[in-house]
Amino acid sequence: MTKKVYIKTFGCQMNEYDTLRIFSILRRMRYEKVVEPADADLILLNSCSVRQKAEQKLYSLIGRLARFKKKKKRLIIGVGGCVGQQEGSLMFNKSPYIDFVFGPHTIDKIPELLKEVEENHKKKAFILDKSDPSCLEITPFPELIEGIKAYVTIMQGCDNFCSYCIVPYVRGREVSRPSKLIIKQIKELVEKGIKEVILLGQNVNSYGLKDNNELTFPQLLYKVNNIEGLKRIRFITSHPKDLSEDLIMAFKDLEKLCEHIHLPFQSGSNRILKLMNRGYTREEYLDKIERLKELKPDISFSADVIVGFPGESEEDFSQTLDLIQRVQFDQLYSFQYSPRKGTKAALLPDEVDPQTKNKRLQILQAMQRKISIQKNIEKEGKVVEVLVEGRSKNDINELTGRTRGNKIVNFPGKIEWIGSIKKVKITKGYANSLRGVLV
Repeated sequence: MTKKVYIKTFGCQMNEYDTLRIFSILRRMRYEKVVEPADADLILLNSCSVRQKAEQKLYSLIGRLARFKKKKKRLIIGVGGCVGQQEGSLMFNKSPYIDFVFGPHTIDKIPELLKEVEENHKKKAFILDKSDPSCLEITPFPELIEGIKAYVTIMQGCDNFCSYCIVPYVRGREVSRPSKLIIKQIKELVEKGIKEVILLGQNVNSYGLKDNNELTFPQLLYKVNNIEGLKRIRFITSHPKDLSEDLIMAFKDLEKLCEHIHLPFQSGSNRILKLMNRGYTREEYLDKIERLKELKPDISFSADVIVGFPGESEEDFSQTLDLIQRVQFDQLYSFQYSPRKGTKAALLPDEVDPQTKNKRLQILQAMQRKISIQKNIEKEGKVVEVLVEGRSKNDINELTGRTRGNKIVNFPGKIEWIGSIKKVKITKGYANSLRGVLV
């Protein structure tokens, strides 16, 4: 008998990838996905605790799901991901509607957890304190991946312990997948029609460094670049302190490696960077940016930045704005600092008041918006390569895709072009996208 599951994902690309892994397990158990929670026999929430807002959204949704639980007594609700790892069985005290809890390293225990709830009617939490490498080899069925690009996890966890970050506590220490299995997975995806892969890890620069017999991350990129049929390679996330000369050179040498890098800087102030335990200075960050520009003049940059970190002064904030002006990022993901329980930063004095945080965030975002618009306007009249991903969300008669620099382009075209690379002349630059016509 087929059962129905509703899955909601919170947070980053890593969680999106984990959701595909979860559904691959459930599909073996004869579950099919539904788009409405009211239709489900099982509701799974894959959570994120990196920022307070995502955690708040999770508990808010659980409260709204209560009405379905009351109407359908046999409905099961499970919570996984980072909040599940962090809270464990304490979640049962916060919400009586949750039936089971699991962390990122115990995805393989979902069948066992479901059986316990269904047969014995017991609430159950399954949490591991350390990374389990075997869990990484639960990969999504290739046929579940929609479109022409796919995420591929190459490692999980983080050893950096930035003072504000909960990731090492919920995702564990760094564990790398064997490169042979990564290459095998990518080849299978390419056989299914995937044209672009995005290699995932909390800090991909550290890939393989704990195993003398394993490839380094740059060496892995060279191997992936040689896979026939693959058109493009991207990766996230890269930690500035571990960005090596070998990796920088890969942008020059590898034709499939797209000229875009996501390089979070978090603050432009050396004083704040030290409090954050980031392991680099603003000068070192800027030197690496200049080196990348030197070898690949058309490379585009995106980054994460936090405003309102404890003790951040106006001078510290002005240094962050100065760094943004110097780099000229194509895109910035900016956030107000929110303390995460269990991190060192949560114990720091001199918390910046909410009004100041909000004001600084607005100033920063207004500056970045002007930069993004100007950089996109500069693309007008230029011809770019676009990997066609599908129909445009705003106009079904148009196609959408991305440049090698990770910019969205919408243009008129034929549905059979999806999956191909087209040369497009840019006619208009907007804040978050480009318009063009086929050359």
